[in-house]
Amino acid sequence: MGSQTVLQVRISEDGVSLDGILGLPEQPKGVIAFAHGSGSGRFSPRNQFVARHLEVGGFATLLLDLLVPDEADDHRKVFDIDLLADRLLFAQDWLSKHPRTSGLPVGYFGASTGAGAALQAAARKPQAVEAVVSRGGRPDLAGPYLSRVLAPTLLLVGGDDGPVIDMNREALTQLTCPKKLTIVPGASHLFEEPGTLEQVADQALRWFQRYLPARNE
Repeated sequence: MGSQTVLQVRISEDGVSLDGILGLPEQPKGVIAFAHGSGSGRFSPRNQFVARHLEVGGFATLLLDLLVPDEADDHRKVFDIDLLADRLLFAQDWLSKHPRTSGLPVGYFGASTGAGAALQAAARKPQAVEAVVSRGGRPDLAGPYLSRVLAPTLLLVGGDDGPVIDMNREALTQLTCPKKLTIVPGASHLFEEPGTLEQVADQALRWFQRYLPARNE
């Protein structure tokens, strides 16, 4: 596998600057924007692990803090799915203009509350995203947007994460796009058990490989 480039980036909009990490394999075949869960950001070890796996698989990744530090300490902002989706859509627009990622198909990877934001963003701008993966997600937070999601969606839930399993099963019935719910045996909400996060990373890679279209140069 060829060399990879890691860039520290800052995306600014309406006086708000969001810090991120853009990971670039030599010839990316797509780019995956991450929407982190509550209390998490671009330095999340779990999302960084998944991002590295996707990069080795040939995808660029954007790990972005969707909230500035003051906002991240505000419980209302952490669960403001409308705001998080707004920020993710702005990040997608930034990716479409960046010289290293413009023209690449885009996927979203959402964790916990970030999954709700990813699905809302996918519903609001369906032409901008090709696939969505949710890890231990709260798709229920996307509420009425679920039926409008067109991008193929993979829901990954830990087998020991009882309440979230039920939320994902209910969300699955509302999604009308190509969809799949996979329960990872023995995994808790954070997928801290040995081997479980590797399963998440591998299934996410295969989903994006399947649904992000190849682009001709």
